[in-house]
Amino acid sequence: MATFEGRFTDATGLQIGVVVARFNDLVTGKLLSGCLDCLARHGVDTSENSAQLDVAWVPGSFELPIASLAMARSGRYQVLITLGAVIRGDTPHFDVVVAEASKGISSVSRDTGIPIIFGVLTTDNLQQALERAGIKSNLGWSYALQALEMGSLMQALPENK
Repeated sequence: MATFEGRFTDATGLQIGVVVARFNDLVTGKLLSGCLDCLARHGVDTSENSAQLDVAWVPGSFELPIASLAMARSGRYQVLITLGAVIRGDTPHFDVVVAEASKGISSVSRDTGIPIIFGVLTTDNLQQALERAGIKSNLGWSYALQALEMGSLMQALPENK
């Protein structure tokens, strides 16, 4: 029996793309900071001139799938991370954006074979979003770890060697 697992310690050769929603950037900016901190501490070059990491900004979480698709189709990345924050309001807009973002991102991953980490916070209020983006803990860090694990796992699977 073969067992395949991703690693967190060796990001050598792993090309990572991050797609960040500008809407609710008070939250998404903190998620991105946590994500970049984790990647840097695990050996990813996060410098301004990095050849290993690219960050793309989109207007909102609804646009995450289309930018993810373009990045996945480029053939440049082994893993993508999407970062967004959708905060419930008084209208059904929340439900539409969350549903389309999650379905779209999932579709892109399935269709391209590129793992895409779903880092879109869905909260009832701004306080909950801020808690998840750094006041209590920063989920951006967790999303980065998931990306490292999935990126290295995909490289280790027999189909991808």
